[in-house]
Amino acid sequence: MSDFPNSDDLLAHTAHRPWPLPDRPWLMTQTWHDLLFAHWPLHPEALRSRVPASLTLDVFDGRTWIGVIPFHMTNVGPRGASSLVGSAFPELNVRTYVTLDDKPGVYFFSLDAASTLAVIGARTAFHLPYYRAEMAVHIGTRQVTYRSVRRSAAPAQFAATYEPVGPVAHPRPGTLEYFLTERYCLYTTTRSGEPRRLEIHHPQWPLQTASAQIAVNTMVTAAGMTLPASAPLLHFAKRMDVLTWGLSRTS
Repeated sequence: MSDFPNSDDLLAHTAHRPWPLPDRPWLMTQTWHDLLFAHWPLHPEALRSRVPASLTLDVFDGRTWIGVIPFHMTNVGPRGASSLVGSAFPELNVRTYVTLDDKPGVYFFSLDAASTLAVIGARTAFHLPYYRAEMAVHIGTRQVTYRSVRRSAAPAQFAATYEPVGPVAHPRPGTLEYFLTERYCLYTTTRSGEPRRLEIHHPQWPLQTASAQIAVNTMVTAAGMTLPASAPLLHFAKRMDVLTWGLSRTS
């Protein structure tokens, strides 16, 4: 049975959003669990050729950021259905931050999932670079142990143990934490290179500072980039309930 909250309750709280809700019905639910946000700063030139020219790279204090975000999902299903078969699975994305039409969003270099159905569906419907991976997640009392191995396409691996170490707090506008997390759309492009936006809605992020022991991480290398030698900026979020819309044209 789904434990997803009432969608009307989610839609009633919008004061934290940087722009109004879409004026059309939402299409899908998702719940994200036990997220690690691992971020590294990069010079904009390191990313410019990797992101479509139609999207403007977002910078914070002159630097772009690349994130590796492991988590697991439940309640993945269309509006009107409690869930899909196989709707609980791990996912891991590699992303940076872009903007278009004054709407800051996320751009994905890759998304790995342990669900073949999700991979095929997202590639077909949303033009997103999803890959099938062998994944395992163990949730302890506080620690999360995560492993992902992608063998097809550009092989990539991630293995880490992570946990929250600070109190829950909502990121404040103007802070780096807000810049990295409070984004209510993603961007992709069609085969012809035209940008598309997919809007999402959720409460404000309940972030905690985190610690992590990352044993293996070739996710960014597989995307054709190199991480700096510096330690990542780490945050944790226990759960997020999300509504998503379909792809739309940008103005």
